[in-house]
Amino acid sequence: MLRIERITRSFPGGVMALDQANLGLEGGDFVALLGPSGCGKSTLLRLIAGLDRPSSGTLRWDAGQPPAPGEIGFVFQDPTLLPWATAAENVALPFALSARPPKDAPARVAAALAAVGLAGFAAARPRALSGGMRMRVSIARALITRPRLLLMDEPFAALDEFTRHRLQADLRALWREAGCTVVFVTHSIYEACFLARRIVLMTPRPGRIAREIAADLPETPDRRLRPEYAALVAEVTAAMERLLIPAGVDP
Repeated sequence: MLRIERITRSFPGGVMALDQANLGLEGGDFVALLGPSGCGKSTLLRLIAGLDRPSSGTLRWDAGQPPAPGEIGFVFQDPTLLPWATAAENVALPFALSARPPKDAPARVAAALAAVGLAGFAAARPRALSGGMRMRVSIARALITRPRLLLMDEPFAALDEFTRHRLQADLRALWREAGCTVVFVTHSIYEACFLARRIVLMTPRPGRIAREIAADLPETPDRRLRPEYAALVAEVTAAMERLLIPAGVDP
């Protein structure tokens, strides 16, 4: 789908967020970007989304040009819902901003809410919803246009552990059903290992792609309890420690 080649992003004041980063995205993949705070994960996500431009380097799309409007969905850390709008109206926002909304928009909004477990909350406003429910609305809004690529910037970071686990499982189910490519930014090794098929480790700033680890775990309800999951968490933890602790320093 996309080849990121030697991407560098510098900001005024001399801050270099990314330095010669290389990454490939395949159609239907689920990639977790994992690294310490300030390593450029969110910057890389914004570059992929077209919300920012690299200082140097190239983003090569398979079609020769970026996806069309609606083909990229973005879920931020904050749900960013319109407080005066209902859940259904928030989900329908991409259609409201479109020059040619689909004729089946109401049915697609209802289906999107049902897919994230909010079938009975179409008329609810954000203040009446819990944090987890607001994030579900945000995910439904990102999926409403049936995007080829879904970008997620630490969407579950502010949620309690129980809600986070439930939404992680729901997200994997939605990804398998939608068949889209997902790039998921996280600080959590446990989250990356549960969600992703590929875990991309980034160095401290300036961010570079240091290593990729395959996460080919069994698709079973007890995924978190499997020995393969524990082994993967241990492997990723050890790899991150090697990136974060300078050579020759005793941890």
